[in-house]
Amino acid sequence: MGREEGQSTVELVAALPALLLAGLLALQLLVAGYSLTLADGAAEAGALALASGRPAVAAARDAVPGWAEDGVSVSVEGGRVTVRLRPPAPIPAIGRALAVTSSAQARPR
Repeated sequence: MGREEGQSTVELVAALPALLLAGLLALQLLVAGYSLTLADGAAEAGALALASGRPAVAAARDAVPGWAEDGVSVSVEGGRVTVRLRPPAPIPAIGRALAVTSSAQARPR
């Protein structure tokens, strides 16, 4: 019979990259979900500003934290404010693929 010393170490080394990839994937999905929450809040802030006669784009951009400022774009059409937010990602293509969009409507008084 062969000896099995070190077998668990070999299995751990073989499984570690898969565990690391699964963890990074879960973290990236959490960041994308949080980005959607931020985009919702920014769209609502822009719509509220638009309804009160203030600039919607500036209000929406101010509602986004500093780390997300580079990945945000805001558009206003009529009374609708749309915010598109690209979450941070280690590979830019992933961030572009997981970009989220949220809209809010401003109704005049």
